[in-house]
Amino acid sequence: MADSTEWMKAGLDGPPPRIDLRTDVAHTARMYDYFIGGKDNFPADREAGDKVIQNAPFVTHAARANRRFLHRAVRQLAAEHGIRQFLDIGTGIPTSPNTHEIAQAVDPAARVVYVDNDPMVLAHARALLTSAKPGRTAYIDADLRDPAAILSSPQLLQTLDLDQPVALMLIAIMHFIPDDQNPYGLVDELLQALPAGSFLALSQVTHDYAPDEWGAVEATYAAAGIRTKIRNHAEVAKFFDGLEVPAPGVDLISRWWPEPADSPFAALTDAEISSYGAVGRKPGPA
Repeated sequence: MADSTEWMKAGLDGPPPRIDLRTDVAHTARMYDYFIGGKDNFPADREAGDKVIQNAPFVTHAARANRRFLHRAVRQLAAEHGIRQFLDIGTGIPTSPNTHEIAQAVDPAARVVYVDNDPMVLAHARALLTSAKPGRTAYIDADLRDPAAILSSPQLLQTLDLDQPVALMLIAIMHFIPDDQNPYGLVDELLQALPAGSFLALSQVTHDYAPDEWGAVEATYAAAGIRTKIRNHAEVAKFFDGLEVPAPGVDLISRWWPEPADSPFAALTDAEISSYGAVGRKPGPA
């Protein structure tokens, strides 16, 4: 694969990097794309995805609900809290509206940095870089498990002002970081680099409402070579330790700034949602 930094320096009119895809192996980003009805996935992703759906038919609802939570969180952060900078890690394959489209609908000057480590996401990164002016977007080909590489990236440092509040978006990604990979430490390291007044928006799948089904989902992912950690309420709430978390606190994402009553998502059961989430503020003056 071509070096993404060189590609970014070349600008949008430069040639895209050569993408080396392992289409014979399922990948979380492409499985998620399959769950939300996307077309950027391969037989291995669909085969693994179908096995997940067989064990937990509502997983497609959970995936779509997480995407809707992202939309609502970005909109609230931009419109209600005045956040103009977003660091979206675990971006996934572009699916409009993306974070920058929502934020820039509130303020065209909003800036967004996307981070992912899937070659398919890199192949589609140009869709994430179509920014409104005077706003700006950038893409980093990097891994959540290496915060230092993300925080020192030229793309990040040239796009975001880390002296001003930033919204750290970790949507439906932490269940792919098992406990032995230091999930809480990773989130803390990222937050420590952001100033007071910054926010964390995070969602994570839970087995609290359908333990048997989600246990089978974990086993299915493991069989595909993908490690997961589905967490209970206390384990998800721990990500927000030290942050100011307004009502309703860490709760099912369907109860956070809920969907309109006439939305089809409003009729989903707790088991179909099966994800906790919240938005928390780093204390201190902005």
